[in-house]
Amino acid sequence: MNKKVLNHFKKNDPLLYSFAIKVGNDLKPFLTQKANPKNYFSSLCREIIGQQLSGKVAEVIFDRFSKLYPKGINPKVIINTTYEKLRKVGMSNAKAKYVKNLAEAVNDNSLQVDRLDSLSDEEVKKQLIKVKGIGPWTAEMFLMFTLARPDVFSHGDLGLRKGIKKIYGFKKDPSLKTVEKIIKKWSPYKTYASLILWESFDVK
Repeated sequence: MNKKVLNHFKKNDPLLYSFAIKVGNDLKPFLTQKANPKNYFSSLCREIIGQQLSGKVAEVIFDRFSKLYPKGINPKVIINTTYEKLRKVGMSNAKAKYVKNLAEAVNDNSLQVDRLDSLSDEEVKKQLIKVKGIGPWTAEMFLMFTLARPDVFSHGDLGLRKGIKKIYGFKKDPSLKTVEKIIKKWSPYKTYASLILWESFDVK
């Protein structure tokens, strides 16, 4: 992890820093690998498919989904795909609808995906959640893993909430106010801190 980021955690949150050192090389260097705008649409499809699923299950379903489109995933091919085909790769009926909603929004230009990286974090979220099926969590994962924004935290992510409970020793779920107080110390590197929380389950 970036030394500047580590030094920030060391100074502002020594407890989180201790876990950052433990997870070390397990952290993915994705923040230096912003996705190509041509892949924004497929990335959003991936995030929709991954809603409320484990990473492994989501990956399997997205892989099957991708194989439906050997020439590439784009709005028009999704619009022309039957619900039955989408269901056969393992998607729920709701997620099949959400992916189609996304395709329609991009196709009619009500969502301009290629412009998203020019917007602020909040504006990206505002644009994305206009699409039925995309909520704050999906938008935040897109910000983290596709746009590589460094200062994002998702209150709706179960793994992050569990990570905070583990690292800070809470027996019960902390209040939103308590969580906000903790994550404020991480800014402007909340995304890096989120990675540490996710990886913290593999260390003692």
